[in-house]
Amino acid sequence: MSKPQTSSMAAVGAYDTVLPFQAVGVKPYVLAPNDSPADVLQRLAAEGCGVVFVEEAVYQKESALVDRLNLEYGTSIIPIPGIRGSLGTGLRAIRASVERAVGMDIFAKE
Repeated sequence: MSKPQTSSMAAVGAYDTVLPFQAVGVKPYVLAPNDSPADVLQRLAAEGCGVVFVEEAVYQKESALVDRLNLEYGTSIIPIPGIRGSLGTGLRAIRASVERAVGMDIFAKE
């Protein structure tokens, strides 16, 4: 029998947003005001982190890097709402991914 593969998960963003993820085994990476989100995301992808949950504000700011990392590495970078609520980034990302896969926007309202 083959050995099951495991990959780590991380959450990147503000303290209030990412700390609850620790309760379910996700390693939180709290960003201080002078931290570089790009450096953290690059390092996590290069280290082979399987899933990185990223606060929407950071995801929007680093969208070009996120797109590149998603193509270059096997890491899934997923936007999550911040403590103040959703910015709609996650839904837009899902719609774009589905549209690329299916060839049309299946969520469009008629």
